[in-house]
Order: sequence, then C-alpha cells, then structure tokens
Amino acid sequence: MEIHRISLHRLVQAPHDFDTVVVIDVLRSFSTAAYAFAAGASEIHPVQTAAEAQLLLNRIPEALTIGALPGGRPMAGFDLGNSPSRVQALALAGRPVILTTAAGVQALIRFGHVPRLFATSLVCAGATLAALQAIAPRRIALLTTGEWTDRDGDEDIACADYLAAGLLGHPISHAVLSRRVRESDFGRRFAAGTDPALPLADLELCAVVDRFDFAMPVVREDDGLVVRPLRSAP
Repeated sequence: MEIHRISLHRLVQAPHDFDTVVVIDVLRSFSTAAYAFAAGASEIHPVQTAAEAQLLLNRIPEALTIGALPGGRPMAGFDLGNSPSRVQALALAGRPVILTTAAGVQALIRFGHVPRLFATSLVCAGATLAALQAIAPRRIALLTTGEWTDRDGDEDIACADYLAAGLLGHPISHAVLSRRVRESDFGRRFAAGTDPALPLADLELCAVVDRFDFAMPVVREDDGLVVRPLRSAP
C-alpha cells in the first residue's frame, strides 16, 4: 500500500492515479456532516456552489441546506452555517442535507472521479480507518484541506496522522490528536471567542476523537455526489 499525504492548496494540476482518496476537514465541514448523520440525516449532497445548491433544493425541497464561505462565515440563503453545534441540536430523522463549503466540499468535487472516496474528520476517523483496512487500497491519498496562508491546518494533519498510523499498524495518542485540534491556528480562533461565526462549542465537538461509529463514503449518482454513513461492523 502506498500512502500519499497531499494538501488541497498545494495540489499540482497533473492527474493522479489514486484508487482511494480520503478528504479530511476537521474544522468543520466533515465534523458538521458527521453530526448531521448522528442527528438522523439520511444522506448529504455536497455541491460546489450556492446556485447548484438551489437547483438541487428544487428537486429535493425537504432538504436542509448548510453553506459556508471561506473563513467559516454562514452563506446567505442557507438554513444553517457550517456548525456542528447547531446541527447537533436538530432532529433530522431521515431528512437529506445539501452541503457546500469552501474547502472540504471543494476537495470532494475535485476528486469525485476516483474509484473510492471518503469524507472524514476526527469524530469518525476510527470508523474510516476500519473501512480503509477492509478495502486494502493500493494507492491512497490522505488529502488535508485546512492549510491556508494564515493557517497551519494541523487539525487536519492530526487526522491524517491518525489514519496513516492505523494503516501502518502504529499506535497514536487520541489525547494528543484532540489537543492538536485545539492548538491549531484555526482552533485558536474558535477558542478566542471573538468571532460569533466560530463558536467554542464547535471546536469542542470537532476535537472529540472517534465519537461516531460510521465512515462517510462518497459515491456519484444521477444528482451528483452523495454521502451516506457506513457503520462499522460490531
């Protein structure tokens, strides 16, 4: 197995021949997605733009819409911003979700053609690892999305470290992973408590390692990409 570590914002344009890509967005896209599934969401439709979200909403009007701009600001016209603490309080009970964000979702779209694609964060990293071990990929990319010119992205790198260690059979400290989320550049912005779009409650929810027992594989269907939870075997 070849394990490749790549960053969304350092990608070259040359084609890649990965058979499996795991897109990591801890703060907050795929933590929000996981909490949506835990609240009962049936499926999540990642879309690239607000216009695409509206077109899809016309076809599935019962969907909850979640949208965020770069930096985490809520997107106008959506039901919610990209916030796990807001989603956690909902009773979604089989309701679909339409999701668009500036990093995690864009990476899914970029790699929507690969044979096996996963969205993940630390809250469901263990289940993702189990799913990867079951399929035994030949060339896997762990794609982090949080690195920007003003952000170290260490919250995502921590999750990639967890997956890589597990695939290689090496131990890793969950407490250290959780601390790295809180101490990352972006994590400290939540902890500062000065931006209402970045609540401390979101940081705490995103820093929990292995809270959920499902992975989030992504498949392509007629309406585009769809994410559904895949629960680990008991």
